[in-house]
Amino acid sequence: MKLMTFTAPTPAQALKAAQRECGEDALVVSTKQIRKKSLSQSALYEVVVAIEDAPPPKRDGKKAPASSKKDAVQAHGSEKQSLKESDEVFVNISEAARQISRIANVSAPASRPRVKVEVHEDENYQKSPIEMEELRAIKSELVTLSDKIKLIQNMVWEEKKPTQPGTIPPEFAEIYRIAKKSGMDQVHLDEIMRLTLEHMPLQMRSSTQTVRRYFKTLLRKMVPVRIERELVPPQKKILMLVGPTGVGKTTTLAKLAARYAYMMDKKYKVGIITLDTYRIGAVEQLMQYAKMMRIGIEAVVDPPEFLTALQTLQHMDIILIDTVGSSQYDKQKIEKLQLFLSSHTEIGIDVSLVMGAPTKLEDLRAIYTNFSLLGIDTLIFTKLDETRGFGNIFSLVYETEKPVSYFSTGQEVPDDLMCADSDYLVECLMEARVKKESE
Repeated sequence: MKLMTFTAPTPAQALKAAQRECGEDALVVSTKQIRKKSLSQSALYEVVVAIEDAPPPKRDGKKAPASSKKDAVQAHGSEKQSLKESDEVFVNISEAARQISRIANVSAPASRPRVKVEVHEDENYQKSPIEMEELRAIKSELVTLSDKIKLIQNMVWEEKKPTQPGTIPPEFAEIYRIAKKSGMDQVHLDEIMRLTLEHMPLQMRSSTQTVRRYFKTLLRKMVPVRIERELVPPQKKILMLVGPTGVGKTTTLAKLAARYAYMMDKKYKVGIITLDTYRIGAVEQLMQYAKMMRIGIEAVVDPPEFLTALQTLQHMDIILIDTVGSSQYDKQKIEKLQLFLSSHTEIGIDVSLVMGAPTKLEDLRAIYTNFSLLGIDTLIFTKLDETRGFGNIFSLVYETEKPVSYFSTGQEVPDDLMCADSDYLVECLMEARVKKESE
């Protein structure tokens, strides 16, 4: 067995050179980057392959002498030991070339015809403990082999990706792509990757699963949430929902009313005040919800009426206030809402900013900045079922440090509402979809 080394600016080129020189029967011992790309020189990758010193003898149907078999076993054992010391899994060079060619757009060698083999086993046959142990060992080797192929793929992606302030190791490339595709801000993503590289133990980087698990844990710690707590008499809660038009404030308020009045362990007395008298349809919709749930409702036009409505519902445990939707750039309407808030100071009013999950990060920032005049306490995100990118939510929460209180995952009242949970948001971000509670 002889080892040969090939170097090239990319892994694909190094593997192609090894294939031309040694043929498809050579085995890849290791693939690594030995020089990083800089302004003055290109990157350099090294591929080490193993080839037989001499071609194997042709079979003529005769049994080999016992001594020859023994020598062959010893030689094979020494070869296996020498390759084991490198702690790498052998990969057929043609298969590795195909994997990398699909990523790097390099023409793959002609595929060999597949042969279908049927194996019939005795139904009464049971595998011995030794066979079971061998199967487990093979499964473990296959998992390791899969990780090695992913590393080679990610090395090619590392070569193609835009230059970053810091170098992203190949084993982190997969989660880096997922997080970037989710819509997360580039500055936040780079900061998270820096923290991950600084604090993650080296022994955890050997597996893509452990890397992903550690990355999720770090993300969870960066998402503040407002825990829903039980009210203790004489505590009362007044919650005002504000936000731009079309994000589902009225539907979210109806879900909250049903939750507080019927779905929690403790049933609260709930009242509703609507300031959205601009849209007749919105008032009628909310009044219909209130009638179905047997909840008191007051419609208000100006601040004096707002004080009267609060006094009328003062015996309620929870008062929910619906507001007119307005553009984040309509300062006049936002300032009018501020008048309602400043007219009542005896009991604090929690202000929840409601925003749609499909909204771009730049627009979320503008919404938060302009509505912050009202003193935002918590954030509520709706329409999580209408997007596949959740990085914008993470970036806004991480940037503003405002806790999230609720997620709305659909139009059904009252089912499609849940208390905010950092684990849930991170799972949605990494899986690029809303995860149902039944999953």
